[in-house]
Amino acid sequence: MIYQTFAEVYDKLMDQSLYSQWRDYVTKRVAPAGQPILELAGGSGFLAVLLAQAGYQVTDFDLSDEMLSLAAEKAEEADAQLTLIQGDMRDLSDLPPVPVVTCFDDSICYMANLEEVQQVFTQVASLLPSGGDFLFDAHSLYQMDQIFPGYMYNYQTDDFAFLWHSFVGEVPHSVEHDLTFFLYDEGLDAYKPLTETHKERTYPINDYLDALTASGFEKIEVTADFGRQPIQADSTRWFFHAKKK
Repeated sequence: MIYQTFAEVYDKLMDQSLYSQWRDYVTKRVAPAGQPILELAGGSGFLAVLLAQAGYQVTDFDLSDEMLSLAAEKAEEADAQLTLIQGDMRDLSDLPPVPVVTCFDDSICYMANLEEVQQVFTQVASLLPSGGDFLFDAHSLYQMDQIFPGYMYNYQTDDFAFLWHSFVGEVPHSVEHDLTFFLYDEGLDAYKPLTETHKERTYPINDYLDALTASGFEKIEVTADFGRQPIQADSTRWFFHAKKK
């Protein structure tokens, strides 16, 4: 399965040290104590398992069935309890209320425009009680406009090779990531290329703040470096913690 292969390769390429930092960002702001937590775009479950081990009741919600199948494997290996739900975070109407929602790894940047970002925020707000917590991150303008354009990364093992090349997108503060995987086919004794294009977009901080406020959030904290530093001109990722009114 092509997408299963993509999911497995993404898993191998991801910087594992980031997950413990996302976990710590959450635990410093929301005491576990068995609290239910909905992790939007939870993917293959690295963070979900860490949050479960920290004492949360975690639901991993993701668009990809393939990613969720990897999450199920990780949960079994770690003897962790996860609820796995496939779906689109622009529509959370079938989910039950929950006191904490997260959305990390810049997943909000995959929304096509600010209207879709607003839609996600509104959906999240509909699940949270008054005082409920929403925590997410997003690429900064510096990352999108200065770091990503022209970025290239290559990686190779005995089983596969991976090429990543980023280009300026068609709209402001956006990029397109061209990803090419060369996977070894024993039958052909050759590498087969598989390609994907990922489009991401971000916005000025005030646009995120306005969208959060319009969706019913208040007491919004914005930081950098997993909540350890104030925002700087060269911060690459912004972290948001908002409370439902």
